[in-house]
Amino acid sequence: MAEITEEMVINEVIKRYPDTIATFNRFRVDACCGGGQPIKVTATRDGIDVPALVGALNATVREKGGKV
Repeated sequence: MAEITEEMVINEVIKRYPDTIATFNRFRVDACCGGGQPIKVTATRDGIDVPALVGALNATVREKGGKV
């Protein structure tokens, strides 16, 4: 099973897993202006714990019944 990784582009993650929008918002990731960048780039810029964010994104997808 593939997982969301910090190298994935935010907009691609949201497109594939729309439920992740709430998780990005909860972590205060600027998915609008930073959405074209990999998760690591935008999250680091915004001062967010990258491993915690990626873990939460994968948990969100699993909780919603999506395949990661």
